[in-house]
Amino acid sequence: MAEGPLTEDEVRAHAEQAHRVLAELRRVVLGQDAALREVVLCLLVRGHVLLEGPPGTAKTLLVRAMAQALGLKFRRIQFTPDLMPSDITGVSLLGPGGGGSFTFRPGPLAADLILGDEINRAPAKTQAALLEAMQERSVTVDGITHPLSQHFMVFATQNPIEFEGTYPLPEAELDRFLVKTLMGYPDAAAEQGLLARVLDGFDATEPDTYGVSQVMDAAGLAALRKAVGRVRVEPSVVAYVTALVRATRSAPSLTLGASPRATVSLLKLAQAAALLDGRAFVVPDDPKALAAPVLRHRVMVAPELELEGVTPDEAVRGQIERIETPRA
Repeated sequence: MAEGPLTEDEVRAHAEQAHRVLAELRRVVLGQDAALREVVLCLLVRGHVLLEGPPGTAKTLLVRAMAQALGLKFRRIQFTPDLMPSDITGVSLLGPGGGGSFTFRPGPLAADLILGDEINRAPAKTQAALLEAMQERSVTVDGITHPLSQHFMVFATQNPIEFEGTYPLPEAELDRFLVKTLMGYPDAAAEQGLLARVLDGFDATEPDTYGVSQVMDAAGLAALRKAVGRVRVEPSVVAYVTALVRATRSAPSLTLGASPRATVSLLKLAQAAALLDGRAFVVPDDPKALAAPVLRHRVMVAPELELEGVTPDEAVRGQIERIETPRA
């Protein structure tokens, strides 16, 4: 049975917990505030994240630091053209003495936070294995299904500049990512702050130098996620979320619109944003602000507009501006 609405004290306590995680990430990843907020929101609803940015913009560092702040198990997978599905899912091995019994040896997906580095370099078979893990949160080896961690999340990275030796991610796989987060270069002040940290002993390859404290455990994270589901959403806001996504399917500027999964994703992420901001209810500005990261990888700009330099974000914003915002 569904629990009642959140009280003011509950909202305040949960928001403080989420902000403690965000604060720990900001100690390490400088100049990426928008990206950090999006990633924490995805954490609250257990959604997978596609991180896009040039090399050296703290994508790996971000996921490592989050694992430290939550006390969760982190694993990194370097995707390459010769990576096989069994390299990530695990294998069944014949037991000692060849007695006929097989033992399952889990692969790197048997962790909590998975960093899939350069995911678009993996061949189709390996991406298909990852697709099952992302959707079902389980892996199937030799016909036997093995469940993954209840906190299992995939953070996949891709380089927006280099395309040689890459395999474009299919739409079905892109749709499994809750958001596509852009991580660009930090501003001058943030980069100088990074250098100051390096001079004080910080080393991105040595997690012991991060200075990140564990501020939440698995039980606390589970309680926080449960609270997100209790954030109130008025019917007018539900209709607004639906209209935002449906508008992408009839837009002349787009040849591919967003799926119903995108509608669900936008609603859940708006609930998480409300809780992070200390509210027990969603306002129209919540889904409006999150529409770009939720939809940018799920839509396809018309070829003639793409040649003119129109980006998915610009096309999505153009549709949002045409939709009347309900009164809060």
